[in-house]
Amino acid sequence: MYVLALNGSPRKNGNTYALVSLFLKQADKHGFETKLLNSSDFQYMPCTGCKTCEKIGFCILKDSFEQEIFPFFRKADIIVLSTPVYFYTFPAQIKILIDRMQTLWSRKYRLKIKDSGEFNRKGILLSVGATKGENLFDGIKLTAKYFFDALGAEFIDSLCYRRIDHRGELENHPHVKDDIKKLGNKIFKPFKNRKTIFFVCRENAGRSQIAASFAKNIAQDKINVISAGSNPAKFINKKAVQVMAEKGLDIAFIKPCSFDHVIKNILPNIIITMGCDQVCPVVPGCKIEDWNLPDPADKTINEVRKIRDKIEIKVKNLVSSL
Repeated sequence: MYVLALNGSPRKNGNTYALVSLFLKQADKHGFETKLLNSSDFQYMPCTGCKTCEKIGFCILKDSFEQEIFPFFRKADIIVLSTPVYFYTFPAQIKILIDRMQTLWSRKYRLKIKDSGEFNRKGILLSVGATKGENLFDGIKLTAKYFFDALGAEFIDSLCYRRIDHRGELENHPHVKDDIKKLGNKIFKPFKNRKTIFFVCRENAGRSQIAASFAKNIAQDKINVISAGSNPAKFINKKAVQVMAEKGLDIAFIKPCSFDHVIKNILPNIIITMGCDQVCPVVPGCKIEDWNLPDPADKTINEVRKIRDKIEIKVKNLVSSL
């Protein structure tokens, strides 16, 4: 289970950073893996409004944004957007990231392929503003709503604090720690009450990713689904991406990950291997099942389609049995 936090403030170690840090501490206490991205470190180009992504599903800008940032969104169960208020909206650094979500919006609404993780993913807004204006956070909240929608996250809650300006003021707020604790209990506990399935293959680039996508789409938020590999590849199999898009499911931008890494952070109830002689550690009470599927790495696109269809049937049977 994974929490991605975005610190939208260009000022390092300020009140925005303090606020998101309190939330990440709660995530740690609940056993979630966490990642913090600081917008002050971004060097990405802004969206040019060319609409190329609406046609091909990828940004035409020749920077590393999609390869470096999108995999974090695809992995995340919870996304936290933490920001100060600049002229009733977001600072420029984080607004560049928000605008670059146009690619994901285009894939979802123009090309009609959805990220199956959206049934499980939640979005949280944390914000601080220096003034006490009644409408101080209205623009921030509206933008956050559509930001979360574009990347496939349900916007479920926000914590916003007025009259926070000088460094250190947030930590002295009389209610912030209790607010964060209550929010953490609300967000994290549902994830911990679900069964967890691992889909495992060697490179985590084809079969296990296809199975995980189908399982997330079918089970939605009833099961925690994770895929991993014993020797993960650098990139996901392009043919796997293509055949899943034919099913209306988007597995582009997912980064293969290590089985050894995920097993350190969460223990599964079921491990499904794909037929690649995986050696899994003994997990008390965990069922291990092998599906004995061919590796799609060197197969033709029609052969990959057949493997996809076999996986879909097996996933439907698995989910219905739980």
